[in-house]
Amino acid sequence: MSDGQNLVTEDVTVVEGDVATISCRVKNSDDSVIQLLNPNRQTIYFRDFRPLKDSRFQLVNFSNSELRVSLTNVSISDEGRYFCQLYTDPPQEIYTTITVLVPPRNLVIDIQKEIAVEGEEIELNCTAMASRPATTIRWFKGNKELTGKSEVEQWSDMYTVTSQLLLKVGREDDGVPVICLVDHPAVKDLQTQRYLEVMYKPQVRVSQNYPVQGLTREGEPLELTCAAFGKPQPTDMRWLRVDDEMPQHVVVSGSNLLISNLNKTDNGTYRCEASNAVGKSHADYMLFVYDTTATTEPAVHGFTQLPNSAEELDYGDLSDSRAGEEGAIRSVDHAVVGGVVAVVVFAMLCLLIILGRYFARHKGTYFTHEAKGADDAADADTAIINAEGGQNNSEEKKEYFI
Repeated sequence: MSDGQNLVTEDVTVVEGDVATISCRVKNSDDSVIQLLNPNRQTIYFRDFRPLKDSRFQLVNFSNSELRVSLTNVSISDEGRYFCQLYTDPPQEIYTTITVLVPPRNLVIDIQKEIAVEGEEIELNCTAMASRPATTIRWFKGNKELTGKSEVEQWSDMYTVTSQLLLKVGREDDGVPVICLVDHPAVKDLQTQRYLEVMYKPQVRVSQNYPVQGLTREGEPLELTCAAFGKPQPTDMRWLRVDDEMPQHVVVSGSNLLISNLNKTDNGTYRCEASNAVGKSHADYMLFVYDTTATTEPAVHGFTQLPNSAEELDYGDLSDSRAGEEGAIRSVDHAVVGGVVAVVVFAMLCLLIILGRYFARHKGTYFTHEAKGADDAADADTAIINAEGGQNNSEEKKEYFI
């Protein structure tokens, strides 16, 4: 608010094309003349008379205490200071400032790639042209706000703002809107959006149709179904047996696999593979065939979906594995038995070595005592005599010490 002693007025902010209202008021009226001048100091209204020929100015109210004038279809050229004058002695004058806001004329999103592949980083640019003041641009993916990088260009009194967004897309982004929203004092809720289109590898799932939940017993049938979803939709789907040939009695019909009469030789991992233009994925079913008399329900079932790479871990759906559990238990049993046998054999070998060395040492001691005193004999008879003498001497020594 501007205050020139006895005169009062307020600044005006108006959107281009709207109506601005200028009010010159007298706090203590003394019937003095009020007039309004434009930025070029040309008289718009003198009391209730309009000398200026611009018909956009219209008198709204005139009295001894107020002169109120409206300006329609405001443009940028109308921006500036307008003066209120009161003819007193001495004359009084104050000014009001008209500020014109210009909303962005166009809001456009330009996307680098119309169709992206999961894992790619794409570039989006949003441009808000010819605004005043400069626009603030905000990005959203769905309901989540993202951060972009903005650049501002000024042309005369107008501003063009371009915001760049780098976005790494995944399969969950397919069909999600990316929104460019404008924050500007001249406009509310101005936004534009583009929907992301993302291609991704198939997601594969194997389901067991029969038996529904029970054991896969010898002599009974097994039916599996493979379902795959991707963008584009997978066109190639096939069944195979991992690390072995597919049994001849297995019937594969499209996405279904049927074994009409299970036997132990059917044990193994059965894989369903699906592919599209982006890549290939698979899901595994681990089969273990139980005896016909088996009644115990398995702790887990036989489905497992395995990702082709670490990137697919977010999308792989790991299910159950009956054959894997049973095979793991049997492998552990064999390992334990083998370990025990190895320990026993090792202990027996050590015992035999110790006993052999013990007997060999005692046998050498016996021969040494028997031949004591015979080493220096000249002939055999002397050796025998010396040996006997040695024994006697030994006995004598024993007697002497006793």
